[in-house]
Amino acid sequence: MAMLRAVAAGRAQMSHSCEPDLFVDGFACCDQNTAHALFHGGYLRPADETTAGRVPAELTDAGRAALEITVAA
Repeated sequence: MAMLRAVAAGRAQMSHSCEPDLFVDGFACCDQNTAHALFHGGYLRPADETTAGRVPAELTDAGRAALEITVAA
């Protein structure tokens, strides 16, 4: 949930690859396995699919819904 909150707050970037890395506040996320699972599970994605390198990360509809469920609980 912390990773999704960081993405929602605009603090995260992603690299472009089949296993994209997540960066929060400019630092590589320490749990890349979870970052990959969130990407492959459809919870987050690169905001810009056309630019190479690091780009801002954004939540998908599923990612926003997961955060809403957590807040409601």
